[in-house]
This record gives sequence, C-alpha cells and structure tokens, in this order.
Amino acid sequence: MNPNRLDRDLITKALRTGMKQGAEFCDIYYEYRIQNFITLDENKIKNSRFNILEGVGVRVLVGEKIGYAYSDIIEEAPIIKAAESASFIAKNSGTGLIEVAPVTDKARKTCDYQAPVKEETGPKADLLLNANESARSLGDEIIQVNCSYFDEFKKVEIVNSEGLWKSDEQSVTNLVVSCTAQRDQTRDVGRSFIGGRYPYSYYSENDPAFTGKKAAELAITKLDAKPAPSGMLPVVIKSGWGGVLVHEAVGHGLELDFNRKKTSLYSDSMGQEVASPLVTIIDDGTIPNGRGTLNFDDEGTPAGKSVLINEGRLVGLMSDRLNSKLTGMPMTGNGRRMSFREYIIPRMTNTYIDNGDSDPAELVKDVNRGVFAAQLGGGQVDITTGNFVFEISDGYLIENGKITYPIRGANLIGNGPDSMKKVKGVGNDLKIETATGTCGKDGQNVYVGVGQPTIYISEMTVGGTGN
Repeated sequence: MNPNRLDRDLITKALRTGMKQGAEFCDIYYEYRIQNFITLDENKIKNSRFNILEGVGVRVLVGEKIGYAYSDIIEEAPIIKAAESASFIAKNSGTGLIEVAPVTDKARKTCDYQAPVKEETGPKADLLLNANESARSLGDEIIQVNCSYFDEFKKVEIVNSEGLWKSDEQSVTNLVVSCTAQRDQTRDVGRSFIGGRYPYSYYSENDPAFTGKKAAELAITKLDAKPAPSGMLPVVIKSGWGGVLVHEAVGHGLELDFNRKKTSLYSDSMGQEVASPLVTIIDDGTIPNGRGTLNFDDEGTPAGKSVLINEGRLVGLMSDRLNSKLTGMPMTGNGRRMSFREYIIPRMTNTYIDNGDSDPAELVKDVNRGVFAAQLGGGQVDITTGNFVFEISDGYLIENGKITYPIRGANLIGNGPDSMKKVKGVGNDLKIETATGTCGKDGQNVYVGVGQPTIYISEMTVGGTGN
C-alpha cells in the first residue's frame, strides 16, 4: 500500500470541484482496508478469505442536503467525476470556488502496534484448532464446535475544504467459539469470544483454548436448564455484554439525527429525568482497546467522552457535523460510516452504564424470586417507542437471594426508558465488552463496544414457558 495515495494537487482540485456549485462544505474520505476471515467446522479449517477494499468518497453539504459519490479507482478522472456528481446532487446557486490549502496532521494509530492482519495465516488457523480441541476435550456431549477468527487493518485519510487533513491506522480482531451439546434428546448452545483493538500477542496472553473450554462448559451447563418462568419479575443483568440492552433500547434514541427529526422517544427531553438517578450512560470513543475506539471519527473530529444521561437526566446527544450545524449542538466525534461507499451518520462508539456503588453479590441477595441474565443474545428494538425483546442466552433463576438452576427459553420484554427508571441497584464491577459488537443503522454496520456493571431492575416482563 502506498501511504500517500492522496496527492495534494489532486485533492485540491477535487475539493474545488465539489464546492463549485455553491456548497458550504466538502470532504474527501480515503480508505484502504484488508481483512482476514478463517473458520473451523467438523474439526477442520473450512474457509480462509483475504479481502482488500480501497476507495475514495466525496461528500458535499448544502443546507440539509447531502451530495455523495465515490470511486474505487484511485485515479484523477474517476475521483474528479465523483466530486462533480456529489456537487451536482447537492447543488445550489452561485459559485463556491475556494483556495484549498490542506494541512497535514501527524499520522496517528488507533492501535499503536503491528496490525494482526500482517501475521501469517497458519498460526491464526492454529488458534482455532486449539480452541476446538479444548472444547471437545470436555466429552462426548459436545457434538459440534464452530470457531471463527477475524482481523482487519484499515488506513484512512480525511481531507476537507476547511483545511483539515488527517490520517489514521486502525486494527481490530476477534475469535468466536460456538459449541453444541447434546444429552439424550436435549440440545443447547454455548458461545464465548475474545478480541478487541489488540496486537496479535493478545492471543498469547488470552489462550483460545480457554475460550473453547468456556463455550463448551456453558453448552453442557445449559443441558440441565429448566423452562424459564414467565411474568413480571425482578431481573439482574450481569456486567459486560449485558450493556447491549442499553445500546439498543436507549443508545440509538440518543443519536442526534433521530432527535432532530423528532423520531426518537427522547426528542424534546433534554434536561428531563429519563432514567433512575442511579443511571449514568456514557459514550466514549477513547477507551483503550475498545471495539468502537477511534482517534477521530470519519469526519476528522477527535473522539471523546460524552455523558448522555447523568444520574437519570438527559444531558447530551451524539452528533456528526451536519446534525450539529442544523441544531446548534456541538460535534461529539460520532460521525461514522461503514466504508467509503457510504455517507456519514451519527453512531455510537463504546456506550455503557457507568459504575455504581453496590456489590454485585448484594444485588442478587435483594431478589426473592427473579432472573439472573448472565448473557443476552439477539433482540429487536423500536427506537421510536423504546420497546424491545431480547433473548437471554445464558440465564438462571434467583431464589431467596441465591442463583440456583439454569433456565432456557427466556426473553426480556420491555421498554428502554421504563426499564431504566426501574433500576434499583448498580454494581461497582463495570466491564466494557471489547471482543464483539457490530451495530446496524440505515444499512450500515460499524464496530461498537457495549458495557455496564451488574444492574438490578425491579421488574421486567420475562417471557418463558415455565412457572
């Protein structure tokens, strides 16, 4: 890869072309991305892929209008054509020819190490083989093991008509193990994962064999599960990945575009109490090794820490340049895109409930009969109402203040703001999940982190088939 793919003269010409119809702003986004995918099934490496993606996107802003076009050919003619197309889409009256004088910011790295993608494929395949062997070592009840490894390296350059020119290098990696266990006619699945924005040496310090064993142990444990109870019950949600509920049921409603368009249930709620006073929700793009961590967003705005809900009150929203301009609210470093082919929209980075003061064990002791959600699975959310349904992929019954037996077939059904108002305890064991998390919005998927301490919600609707 040529680290200087964007020539100053070409970029100046492209920016002037983008501005010539009277635009207010123009930026150019260059991306070079390489990815490795390796999968294991039936004790064998079944698939190994290596992808390369490169291209340039040109965005033009005129009022509320966005003109966007891209080229996957890094040559003058198609890049200028993309700039012309973006300018035409968002065209206004008048002429906006400018003298563009980009200044080169020091190149930075979100991950200051050799990218995992540069390592040889063989050792990466060995990670999966080790995880598979460890999982199957737990006995014949493990009838299937699926493992996958992924890593990505991305170089970006962002140039705009205000003179900004920034570059960054970003890497991410993860390993996922899924195990199916069977006993008689009963089957269940356990899943475990590790990863984040780490160097390849991370896998020496976090043995994939442990990840395989953990997934297998969970699958075997769930064979003894009983049907989940149903009805309104107290729920304790474990720290870490449990934060996916807050991400989905609350976080999207705090993105500024939805609020500007009045499609968020939080529209016009600034300063109001929208959650329990125990709840503080933060989006932070600077967390070390976080899956959603960035030096700056895809517009060049520095990543930051934004308090969204402070002790129950709505105090902030996540924004990009366009929505900030249209509302007068500050840019927060949340302008993101899936690739050079897509335009920017406000997105979360690492979103979590902040630490509380309670001992997690004491939160369980406060429950006479309820559910402990150790891990949440897939779910559905309506951001206009906050209504959600989430699967509990690893759950247990709480009886007389103690976690007793595993349960199956449980779902959490509720409303985001309502559930946040019913939070009666927040633990002191905050964990940010760095290994997995991909968020979808408007057809675009980006990496995100989620997290929370253990939280106690006084009542939620639990969907199950038991008593």
